[in-house]
Amino acid sequence: MNQRARSAVFITVDCLRADHLGHLGYKRPTTPFLDCLAKESIVFRNAIAAGTPTYYALPALLSSRYPLALGRDLIGIAPDKSTLASVLKESGFTTAAFTAANPYISARFGYEQGFDVFCDFLHGHELESQPSVQRTSGLRSRANRFVSKLCHALPPLGSAYDEVYFHYGQRRGTGGDDSLDSLRRFPSADVVVDRALRWLNENSGHPFFLWIHLMDPHAPYFPKSEALEYMGDGHITAAEARYLNSYWCRRDLGQKRLEKKRSHIIELYDAGIRWADEQIRRLTERLVELNLWDQCAMAVTADHGEEFLDHGGRFHAPVKLTEELIHVPLLVRVPGFAHAEVEHPTSLVNLAPTLLEILDIPSPADFRGRSCWAKFGDPASERPAITEAVYGCSNPFHRESRSGPRILAVRKGNHKLVMDFSSGVEQLFDLNADPCESTPLAHGTARSERKELLEIARKHVAESHKSRDFDRRNATLLRDLRLEWAHPAAGAPN
Repeated sequence: MNQRARSAVFITVDCLRADHLGHLGYKRPTTPFLDCLAKESIVFRNAIAAGTPTYYALPALLSSRYPLALGRDLIGIAPDKSTLASVLKESGFTTAAFTAANPYISARFGYEQGFDVFCDFLHGHELESQPSVQRTSGLRSRANRFVSKLCHALPPLGSAYDEVYFHYGQRRGTGGDDSLDSLRRFPSADVVVDRALRWLNENSGHPFFLWIHLMDPHAPYFPKSEALEYMGDGHITAAEARYLNSYWCRRDLGQKRLEKKRSHIIELYDAGIRWADEQIRRLTERLVELNLWDQCAMAVTADHGEEFLDHGGRFHAPVKLTEELIHVPLLVRVPGFAHAEVEHPTSLVNLAPTLLEILDIPSPADFRGRSCWAKFGDPASERPAITEAVYGCSNPFHRESRSGPRILAVRKGNHKLVMDFSSGVEQLFDLNADPCESTPLAHGTARSERKELLEIARKHVAESHKSRDFDRRNATLLRDLRLEWAHPAAGAPN
C-alpha cells in the first residue's frame, strides 16, 4: 500500500440495483459522479448482498455476519456485537452515522453501537407500512364496502369497481399544494449530507469513520425536482408522480397493465439515484476542501436492489433472490491505488473486514467475512457468495412474520443455486447463458456445479445453527421484548 488511509467514509444507498449505474452498463445518466469515481476505485462488478430487504442486508455490512445467524426470529445487530464502527472507535477513530429515517437501521435494532454520533432522522418522520390511502368513514364507508363486495362477486364488475374507486381515491387525495418535497417519505440526500458536512467540519482533525445511508431511490418514488431536470424528465409534476406511485402500488392489476407505467416509474427511480449521486459528489468536494481526500478511503454500495416487474414483482419483498434484488454496486476508493475491476462474485459480508484491512486494523474473530483487499485481483481467492432471508417477512416489526421458512441463494462463478425452503423448490441458473434467470437448468445438467453449490448451502445452514451465539441471541431477544412492551403498536415499511 502506497499510503495508509487515515479515515473512511462508508455510503450505502437503499434499493440501488447494480444495472442502473453508468460504469456498470446503464445508458441513462444516473451516476455521472460515481462513474468518474469508479475510474480511480476498485470496482466489484458482481457484488452480492447477503440478504434482502434492508433488515436482512445491513447486519452483513456493519457486523460481517449472515442475516439469520441469530435465528430467523431475530433481526438487527446483537448487543455488544463487534461492528465496523465499534472496532474503529476502539482504535481511536471518531465515528458518526447519518441515516435517512429507515427504521430498520435505528437504535431499536442495535445500529447505534460504536457511533459517537448516531442521527437516524426518525424524529418527526412517522412512517406507515404502505403508502397512505385516504379512507372514508361512517355511512359512506359502509356503502363502499357493500358495493365492493357486491361487485367483486362478479369478476368483470369487480375490476370495473376497482378502477372507478382508484380514480375516485386519486381525486379525493389530491391536495392543491402538493409538491414532490411534501410527498416524500424520507429526508432527501441533501438533508442527510448537510448534517454530515456539519459534523465533518467539526471532526476533521483526527481519524474518523463516517457512515451515510441514503433513501432517495426507495419507494414511494418522489425525487427532487432538480434531479428530474438533470435526467431530462423535468416535465413530470408532483401530481403525476403521485398518480404513478399510487398506480404502481395497486394490487388489483396484472403485469400487462402495470407494464404501461413501468418506464415512468423507472424515470422517478432513476432521478432518486441521480440525486444521491449528486450529493455524494458534494460530500467528496468538501473532503477535498478540507484536505482529507488524499487520506480517506471511501466505499459506496447498496443494501439491496429493486424489482420493476423483471420477474413479475415490484419493490423488494423477500419472496425471491433474483439478481435485480441482490446484485448491487460496490466501489472502494483508496488513496494511492489505481483503478481495477473484480469480476467474480463478492459477498458484502466481506466488506467490513476489507475496510478494516485498508485501515490497517485487525478484524474481530467473530466476523464471518474475510478481507478481499490484498487478494482482490486473484481469482483463486474467490469464495461463494451466500444470500438468505425469511420468506415473506415483509414487516419484521410483527414478530410472527419473522419465523417463516428460509430462502437461500449461493453464487459461485457463473452459477447460482436458489433454494426456497417454503416450497422445496431448488433452481440452478447459468448466469452467463441466462442473465435474466428466465430458465433454470434441467436437473440432469451441470451436475458437478449443482452438487458443489448444494454442499455449500448445506454447510452454511449447518454452521448457522452450530455456531449460534446463544448469549447474544438471548440479549437480542430481551432487547426486542422490552421495546415491544414499550411500543406495542410499532410498525414500519420495507
